[in-house]
Amino acid sequence: MTSGNNSLSNAEPSREGLLESFHAAYEHGDMQRAGQLLESLHPSEIADALEAIPWDQRPALWEQVDTSHKGEVLLQLRDEVRQQLIESTGEDELLMAVQSLEMDELADLDAILPIPVVDSMVRAMDAQSRRRYEAVREWAADTAGGLMDVDAAVVRSDVTMRSVIRYLRQLRAREKQLPEHLDSLVVVDRDNNYLGMLMLSDLVSLDPETPVNDSMLTGIRPIRVETSAERVMRLFEDQDLLSAPVVDESGKLLGRITVDDVMDVMRDTAEHEVMSRAGLSPGTDIFAPVLPTAVRRAVWLGVNLVNAFIAAWVIGLFEDSIDKVVALAVFMPVVASMGGVAGTQTLTLVTRGLALEQVRRNNARRLLLREIASGLLNGFFWSVVVAIVAIAWTGDVRLGVVFGVALVINLLTGAMAGTLVPLVLQRLGIDPALAGGVVLIAATDVVGFLSFLGLATLFVL
Repeated sequence: MTSGNNSLSNAEPSREGLLESFHAAYEHGDMQRAGQLLESLHPSEIADALEAIPWDQRPALWEQVDTSHKGEVLLQLRDEVRQQLIESTGEDELLMAVQSLEMDELADLDAILPIPVVDSMVRAMDAQSRRRYEAVREWAADTAGGLMDVDAAVVRSDVTMRSVIRYLRQLRAREKQLPEHLDSLVVVDRDNNYLGMLMLSDLVSLDPETPVNDSMLTGIRPIRVETSAERVMRLFEDQDLLSAPVVDESGKLLGRITVDDVMDVMRDTAEHEVMSRAGLSPGTDIFAPVLPTAVRRAVWLGVNLVNAFIAAWVIGLFEDSIDKVVALAVFMPVVASMGGVAGTQTLTLVTRGLALEQVRRNNARRLLLREIASGLLNGFFWSVVVAIVAIAWTGDVRLGVVFGVALVINLLTGAMAGTLVPLVLQRLGIDPALAGGVVLIAATDVVGFLSFLGLATLFVL
């Protein structure tokens, strides 16, 4: 029993324990201890810890991070935090920090690194590394080309398993390590055209004299280099891939994408969706200085203020009607909010469909008709409910009917706007996730107030 307790006490602390110890040390002002604990964390955990520290205190802790880890940490940081820490780091140290990164990782950072650092980095590369680096930089970050690693393990189809094993040993001896996430090898012909995949499990289990051509998988389709990152993410998710080859338009192998690259895309996509709803950039620093934070948010506050003034102007057109029937002021928010909720449901569905490429020109009309039908059904049902409530509340049948009809109109408006707004915004090159909600709320508020107050003025007063 005692020995068991001793073994537990001597065990290394968990990752969660290290993080808690770091935050405890930081809260007590023990920056030296906090810096020491950072060194025990994974680069992604170091990034999380630094992002949880106020803006003005990060550089001091950043200095205590080992230079060999700083490159990996920079990759994990939000854009604003990354920029801040790069600006606080000397050029020589930055150059040392990025030396251990893969080519695709270097390409992700070179746009924000100081130009002298990038130039020195490129000059220090050998000819082969420079070609690989330029090959990755050629493609946008949100494409398969931007995600791929050019250091793919490639074998010919006309060799045996024994030759492949010998090749891997030579590769390890030359590069000091094998490519990360090596679950398979890419099979090509003499002209570097993609043929198939050789699974590592087959390599270690089949007879060494078995030809690669007899055991490779030919059903795994490669990914075109210009394929969007979101499409790549869906392919990995749908097909349970750990890695996939990337080819050009002629079928020649360019590199491979691994699951860790796709996980980054998933994280960025999810963060983008959440932050866009508030009109914020995914790279926004939670502890950014007050002035840029206020300026950034002021833009969207201004947009919402314009929407509010438009809605107020519509209400002002019917000021006399509201003075005569006070119940109109009570029921107005109900009409507007119901339309907004209905529209938001449709907007979310369509925006997601566009992102997943499920909504296209050939099915957009059918989707619109479906949403209109759904809006009408909900409108008729809830109009009866609100009409009964309004009649019971005010004793005015006409007001109840107007309330119900206005609700039908606004639910229909919400369904139509929720479908059409993201389609139009995408056509204009505007992110529907970022601007769709603002436009939708403006439409449902204006139509809701206009229909309800207008009908009440015509038929109740």
